[in-house]
Amino acid sequence: MAKADLTKQPKEVAEMFDGVAKHYDRTNDVLSMGNSFIWRIATTRAVAPVAGERILDIAAGTGTSSVALAKSGADVVAADFSAGMIEVGRQKHPSITFVEADATDLPFADGEFDAVTASFGLRNVEDPKKALAEMYRVLKPGGRLVICEFSTPSRAIFRAGYGAYMRYLMPSIVGAASSNPEAYTYLADSIRDWPDQVTLSQWIRGAGFTRVAYRNLTAGVVALHRGHKPARVVTRRATRKTAAPKKPVIETVVDNDVATNPDSPAAPKP
Repeated sequence: MAKADLTKQPKEVAEMFDGVAKHYDRTNDVLSMGNSFIWRIATTRAVAPVAGERILDIAAGTGTSSVALAKSGADVVAADFSAGMIEVGRQKHPSITFVEADATDLPFADGEFDAVTASFGLRNVEDPKKALAEMYRVLKPGGRLVICEFSTPSRAIFRAGYGAYMRYLMPSIVGAASSNPEAYTYLADSIRDWPDQVTLSQWIRGAGFTRVAYRNLTAGVVALHRGHKPARVVTRRATRKTAAPKKPVIETVVDNDVATNPDSPAAPKP
């Protein structure tokens, strides 16, 4: 696998995940030094699933995040473009509905879900902006978006330490824990190439979401992004008889600019 960049070929990335599917969850737990559990709790709380809701979990992998969401009684659909991941997921979690799907061309109807979430998968999509547009499309008006993704530590000392971990320590851990070290080299490159918190917030806002905000986890190693699809369309009337009628516009509720959002602790507060 070549060095990662943001022009990935979906077939290559899917095959890479097929190859690591069997031990993917175990390797992730080791590489995150146990933080993956904390990040999953924070994501689940941000989604705030409710019994009876229909929730789409994109890039769900083997369904670990989907199971956490389904404990609320919500109807969760786990979508992933890796057939290998889905096969392992169906074996481990037979109660979850798995669908093989490309995030840039979701096989769902407009306004089908109350919430859409993606954990550590958006950066592996060929066209992240198109994927965000698809997430917006399949959400119901008033629906919510939650994305948990690797990001950029906000303080220089953390950036230096994280960079040293990625460059020197992570390859050794991967060599011992993974059956496919080359795949994790690709993943490390994809993390380094991924944009920071503010840029991703701009992408989410550009897709049409309002009330966009993010929260740093583990000093910014991971960021939890949120957005909402506007609840209704507002039609503005012309103020003068001679004025041309204006087209309906999407209501903007509150658009929180979080460029200066402070770090939050890794573990969510009780």
